Amino acid sequence: MKKYYFVFCKDDLLLEQQADGTYTIPLSEEPPTAVKPWTHLMNISPMSDGTPVIAYRLDAPVVQKESASAPQNVPADELVATPLRQSYYRLPRELYLKAGKCEELLYWDQNTKYCGVCGAPMRMDTDISKKCTECGKEIWPQLATAVIVLIHRGEEVLLVRAKNFRTDFYGLVAGFVETGETLEEAVRREALEETGVTITNIRYFASQPWPYPCGLMVGFNADYVSGEIHLQASEIAKGGWFRRDNLPNIPEKLSIARMLLDAWLEE
Repeated sequence: MKKYYFVFCKDDLLLEQQADGTYTIPLSEEPPTAVKPWTHLMNISPMSDGTPVIAYRLDAPVVQKESASAPQNVPADELVATPLRQSYYRLPRELYLKAGKCEELLYWDQNTKYCGVCGAPMRMDTDISKKCTECGKEIWPQLATAVIVLIHRGEEVLLVRAKNFRTDFYGLVAGFVETGETLEEAVRREALEETGVTITNIRYFASQPWPYPCGLMVGFNADYVSGEIHLQASEIAKGGWFRRDNLPNIPEKLSIARMLLDAWLEE
């Protein structure tokens, strides 16, 4: 039976270019690359049509890597490596989402080889759980839950540029949920910590898997109440209020930050 093989090397995913120039995930009876005896071929939940899914990680690159400056066209059926983020623009949505799930499970597998209680090797027990070979402790993949919020003040919204952004674009106030707090409490806290403003009328927008490396982003809208902008110097480089006609560079289409902004722009 043919299976989808989601093959990763570092931050890259192997794609196959088809005759019409579109991309897909290799679909075959055997792995599309050579695998070592110790390579863990992980069984992942099947696609919606029942097609089996296998994921594994390579020790070293075996195909050419796509780059913005290099030609993107390669012969049909040729494999090419592309960053997982960029695969959003190459793959059908279902395959992109499955690629994210595969990457998260491979990351979990790589970081849970030994038991945190007794130090013995862990082994797969089900497709999404492991059990210690000595003490029997069971573990499952864990998500790092984060909130992200678009703060409104009349016709303006609050945008910030985080210090860890690699390019000069502005995003939204965001941060991880802490132990013992609700999602709404996390939204209020992050808004106050990062920008010094207080907010109200927090309302759920949508959520998004964020496999970089194992997150769940939960998006909200909220309304400004009070406070002057005082940026958290350790995390935020710039910030301010923007109207629809003076927006800075904003996040790319794959992110929930962009979904929140697009929904506001379309109002």
